[in-house]
Amino acid sequence: MTPRSGQGRAADDDAGVPLARGYPYRSRLLSSLSALILLWDSPVLQGEILARSGETIDQPAHAALRHLLAWGPTRPSALAVVLGTGASNVSKIVGRLEADGLVARVVADDDRRATVIRLTERGEGAAHGVYALGDRMIAEVLEHWSLDDIRRYTALTERFVSDAITSTARMRERGLRP
Repeated sequence: MTPRSGQGRAADDDAGVPLARGYPYRSRLLSSLSALILLWDSPVLQGEILARSGETIDQPAHAALRHLLAWGPTRPSALAVVLGTGASNVSKIVGRLEADGLVARVVADDDRRATVIRLTERGEGAAHGVYALGDRMIAEVLEHWSLDDIRRYTALTERFVSDAITSTARMRERGLRP
């Protein structure tokens, strides 16, 4: 989906990621958040950044490692849901990670018929490296911010996320208010 003519793209934006002004929300905050999510969730952009950073693991594998470190051993079907892909693609991603010695398929503790994917020791190191790349990314974004601005923004973001989680639980129960 592309923004309406004349909106949402910078002339030098070769990544094709619409800017906040391209979203017709009344809320500038929602427009900005949408642009940020689209930007940082772009597999193409992430892949380019990883390649230029010398990273050898592709973006889907990075996402899998990140989730496995955060959640622990996970069924392939749950990994497919969070990665937004199908079972056959997850099988390919896990196969590449397994071939590199980063994950192992093991029998699930709660169901001997089921398989879960778990990080190996080497995989845990690689997953921590994925998070270190994220830390480098945010450090680069904030390099010209004052410490006070970073603290204030962090506190407000933490509050926003907490309120969003609480509100989302209510929305799931009743939908949106008119």
